[in-house]
Amino acid sequence: MTNSPRLPGGTQVVLREASVDHAGARVQRGATGRVVGDAESGGYLIRLTDGRQLTVARGDLALRKAHQQDVGVGERTRGGSAADEHRFVTDHTIYAAVVGSRAFGLETADSDTDVRGVYAAPAEAFWSLRKPPPHVDGPEPEQFSWEVERFCELALKANPNLLEVLHSPLARTVTPLGEELLELRGAFLSQLVYQTYSGYALSQFKKIEADLRRDGEPRWKHVMHLLRLLLACRDVLLTGAFRTDAGENREELLRVRRGERRWPEVEVWRLALHAQIDDALDHTPLPAAPDVARVDSWLRSVRARSATEYLR
Repeated sequence: MTNSPRLPGGTQVVLREASVDHAGARVQRGATGRVVGDAESGGYLIRLTDGRQLTVARGDLALRKAHQQDVGVGERTRGGSAADEHRFVTDHTIYAAVVGSRAFGLETADSDTDVRGVYAAPAEAFWSLRKPPPHVDGPEPEQFSWEVERFCELALKANPNLLEVLHSPLARTVTPLGEELLELRGAFLSQLVYQTYSGYALSQFKKIEADLRRDGEPRWKHVMHLLRLLLACRDVLLTGAFRTDAGENREELLRVRRGERRWPEVEVWRLALHAQIDDALDHTPLPAAPDVARVDSWLRSVRARSATEYLR
């Protein structure tokens, strides 16, 4: 796979197919070794455990730990199992909502409809050696879902993407468990939003400045969404309540998206927002940390209810 990241030296690998070493001797399928360098062919130079060396294409190599998992437990991603993963979404979704530009009130005629959701894998799925996936891409285009435990972990860390899922005004699916999750929204909010939101925006603007030096122009849509992120951070710190819609900032943000604002103007706005965020942190009603105990108690109850239903 030409787009795959290169394997670093020292990576432990397993041969998927039989081959021959550099001396012409046969090497059995399943032989193990380590990557010692890149081959001119685009593959890898491999040193086997017995010291022999051979050149192997990336497609004929498996990472040792992954290979052991696949053979010993069963590989979830082969043999039509994408459909199995999709069933977690189709059969067990408790909450799903439209996110992105449409949820923010910043959509255009060309905007995608991005859907993000949460599924609660049934208890019996965890009793197998093959655990349910922590997230699933699909089955519909622009659809992505998290298993409820993984979702809670990330949301408690104030991951912007997940907090925006919880607070989207465009819910598509809300089951009774989904209602319970929405009632917990306040438990996920904390002063951690200061680090995650402003920290992410700051790092992205540094990359944009590099793009400017190289290309002379940024990706204005990305700039718009970063400014919206800073606005959301400021507002939640000031009020303690999460706001998704761009509101009175909509038109100005759309001007940025269309490239109608010069970069120096954007920089002035960005720096002003960072200053407002710093000031808001000093007066925020948000707690220093999220209510982990409350979320954990709810998650335990979800698992317990699922197990009880299965064992009836």
